[in-house]
Amino acid sequence: MANSTGVSLSIQQKLLVFALVLLTFVTGTSEFVIVGLLSEVASDLEITISSAGALVSGFAFAVAVGTPIVTVLVSRYPAYSLMLTCMVIFIAGNITSALSSAYPLLMGARVVTAVACGLMQTIATTVASETMPAEKRGMVVSLVFAGFTIASVLGVPLGTWIGQAGGWNMAFWFTACLGIVSLVMLAITLPRNMKGTRSSLKSQLGLMTHYPMILAFFAPALSIAATYVVYTYIAPILENVLLIPARYTSLILILYGAASIISTLLAGKLAARNGLRKLRFVFVIQAVILASLYFTLHSAVPGLISILFIGLAVYLFNVTFQLHLIDLAGEYSPSAKVFAASLFPVSVNLGIAVGAAIGGLVTAHIGLLHTGWVGGVLALAASLLTFISYHIYCRNK
Repeated sequence: MANSTGVSLSIQQKLLVFALVLLTFVTGTSEFVIVGLLSEVASDLEITISSAGALVSGFAFAVAVGTPIVTVLVSRYPAYSLMLTCMVIFIAGNITSALSSAYPLLMGARVVTAVACGLMQTIATTVASETMPAEKRGMVVSLVFAGFTIASVLGVPLGTWIGQAGGWNMAFWFTACLGIVSLVMLAITLPRNMKGTRSSLKSQLGLMTHYPMILAFFAPALSIAATYVVYTYIAPILENVLLIPARYTSLILILYGAASIISTLLAGKLAARNGLRKLRFVFVIQAVILASLYFTLHSAVPGLISILFIGLAVYLFNVTFQLHLIDLAGEYSPSAKVFAASLFPVSVNLGIAVGAAIGGLVTAHIGLLHTGWVGGVLALAASLLTFISYHIYCRNK
């Protein structure tokens, strides 16, 4: 890891980067592994598909609501002890999920696990930013977030396959084991000299009194919600609408994950030169792709092509809006930049929760075939907010 300036990371720093990427991979796998197993969970617990889908939206809501509040409450504790404690809670939450035989217990375990995940993700971003050379911070933070994408390519399909082969409970035993590996790596690599900082919840939340911050928070939330109206119910769509055998679900999720990796790589290039301006139109394209599902889901090949294009569009906004939120915080309250950095994953998880919930309503009342155009409407709303954000941001420059 060297660049043109000759700056490189030490072995210890490289191991730390690996541990942080592993962390986001593990938490991402835990959050989304249930997506490919909704039918199995619904059948075993005798609940509806939409109720099973609430296990996705409930997790995301817990991250979105709990992360900023808990972060402020516990930020005075050192990162090392805080991270390891959260990972122990994460492992316990996944074991409880694996042992659950009732829906309320499973939902409760998911909510507790979600709050631990959200806090660990925020700490991981802070550690990456504060322990790396200035020239490497952007790259390392991007790698940390890339762990989620890797989870969608490797962790989720593997967990889905394990769950389909041995029962959905086995998927949570799998994520619990991943958590143990991550715990060991974090214990070895995390710096022990990072002290906590005291901050007021009121002062941090004050950032959200500025309407450019509000726009920058909700635009990515709407975009990811647009995708998750469909993605949350991807397994039922594949099996019940496209009539593709369940044994191929993992393979299709791998292909979707590969498309999302390309999306992540393109996001960096998009952000390099006025990404906010470009995203106004990217979200319109996303809306068209999602709406096309209404017409393409009548046949397997066109339907799968539309799904892969959804994967190509899913993360195009992430780098641009992550940097935009931090830049805005620098203008309004420089001391709140860390909190601003935590707003992006909160925004994304809020979007996931809203998208999954809307997808559940659409699925229950008008059918899976309609999830695409409903998602398209949300993508158009994201485009509108981005148009307004761009106009305000450029006007103030």
